[in-house]
Amino acid sequence: MEKIITKSLEYPNGAMYEEVYKAASKKPETNAYEFQGKKTKYKDFVKKIEVAAAGFSAIGITAGDRVTICMPNTPQAVDSFYALNRLGAVPAMIHPLSAVEEIEFYLTETKSKAIVTLDMFYEKISRAVEMAGFPVTVVIASIKDELPFPKSILYPLTVKDKPHIDKNQNTVKWDDFIKAGKNKTVTRRKARFDDDAVILFSGGTTGKTKGILLTNMNINALALQTGAAAGFSLDGLRMLSVMPLFHGFGLGIGIHTPLIHGGTCILVPQFSVKTYAGLIKKEKPNVLPGVPTLFEALLRTKGLQGFDMSFIRGMFCGGDSLSIELKRKVDAFLKEHNASIQIREGYGTTECVTASCLTPYDYYKEGSIGVPFPDTYYKIVKPGTNEKMPPNHDGEICISGPSVMKGYLDNLEETADTLRNHGDGRIWLHTGDLGMMDEDGFIYFKQRIKRIIIVSGYNVYPSQVENAIDAHPDVMYSCAVGVPDEYQMHKVKAFVVLRNGVQPDDRVREEILENCRSKVFKYGVPYEIEFRDELPKTLVGKVAYRVLEEEINNTVYYSEGQGSI
Repeated sequence: MEKIITKSLEYPNGAMYEEVYKAASKKPETNAYEFQGKKTKYKDFVKKIEVAAAGFSAIGITAGDRVTICMPNTPQAVDSFYALNRLGAVPAMIHPLSAVEEIEFYLTETKSKAIVTLDMFYEKISRAVEMAGFPVTVVIASIKDELPFPKSILYPLTVKDKPHIDKNQNTVKWDDFIKAGKNKTVTRRKARFDDDAVILFSGGTTGKTKGILLTNMNINALALQTGAAAGFSLDGLRMLSVMPLFHGFGLGIGIHTPLIHGGTCILVPQFSVKTYAGLIKKEKPNVLPGVPTLFEALLRTKGLQGFDMSFIRGMFCGGDSLSIELKRKVDAFLKEHNASIQIREGYGTTECVTASCLTPYDYYKEGSIGVPFPDTYYKIVKPGTNEKMPPNHDGEICISGPSVMKGYLDNLEETADTLRNHGDGRIWLHTGDLGMMDEDGFIYFKQRIKRIIIVSGYNVYPSQVENAIDAHPDVMYSCAVGVPDEYQMHKVKAFVVLRNGVQPDDRVREEILENCRSKVFKYGVPYEIEFRDELPKTLVGKVAYRVLEEEINNTVYYSEGQGSI
């Protein structure tokens, strides 16, 4: 079976912002987003989009131009995203903590005519613009401009150093940007579903950073599919928008999905484990999207003992694999706190915005990442070919549907290699991920194809090793990587983070290894376990296994495992 269809949907022919405007016409008095206690109603949100669009027009941005947004989850970032879409311009979303050289790369890669950022990031943005060597207008916003009283008054006291604005650069402060927008109107243009809408960045299937060009249809389809697959109405619900909007999950699920369904985004610019309990207690979000590390944080967050969380209608995990053991732990946590739901795992890649399948609302097959979204097809093929594999056989995951990208930015060769016609009239996205589909159409993610650890000619899937390790009650999370070995090609090493208060000792190590021996074939049992307080994370909260691999590659290991030099 290639597809399980809950129902087929109708998709709009226009732009992303138009779907938000439709929601605003139905729910003008509902809060579109809330930020640090300040609430913005849909009717006011639409006005802000119009003014910001006129502001961009005033600095020379027109349809087809690209503009970089280097912001955390703030009102100005959301306003700018939709304002650029209103103009027909294309926002490129990047992490505000990116290094100067990375920002210069993004600016150059997208040929951005402007960049929107916060004053606290201005100095490195300024250096990146200078390095880029072509005209880029810098629009500088400030957190305090969107804070409610008295936070807006107190905020400057928390800022140690005010950035020095280079008068020689083409800079515009947000207040002046908005003032120019209020004195200008922008005529409404006819937008198309296949117009370029946003550029996101990802390592893609090769690990090299590439711009991913997504259309209005891609983002709109994702939001509508998510609503249809949710199993409950998103109308009027509160979404904890903690995932960053430079990431497909944060942008597509955390922002656009609630906004076109008349819901409310609780914008969280910076996540902290310490403040997580207070955030949930205060905001009482109905929907929590996140990555596994966020839900691990939920389990160890203090202050939620005995707290009734029956207000939660949906908890969605994506961005990285949710281990079987972590799911069990989170489901138990939810039950203990009166939430009558299960955590549900989605799967996708930035090349299809984010999620393309999801665990059903009231059903779960152990180890599965769910069933495809409406109008989305899955096919498992023999790696390196277009040859379809039978049910329950591993192969490369391929996806076809309305959320599949337009292509890689200015990279026809990579696009042609990733988006392929199999002769069936469909364009298939080759994900570079290994998985299988069972006879009922449930999908199982195994591993990035390139992350398989080959030990003595046998394939070891790190996720299976990690599941075995995470099954130990004292383990929070783990990461298994391959260590070069002259006899076996590789052997498995595991990095393990234990629960708070648990001391790493030989007893815990041996129990973990015994778990592995009982659940993983012998070549997958780690030859070494290293306990750490934390593991490195990517910008979106995934365990950065490549960092650990590089660490190992910079160390020469003896094959006997007797130490390192």
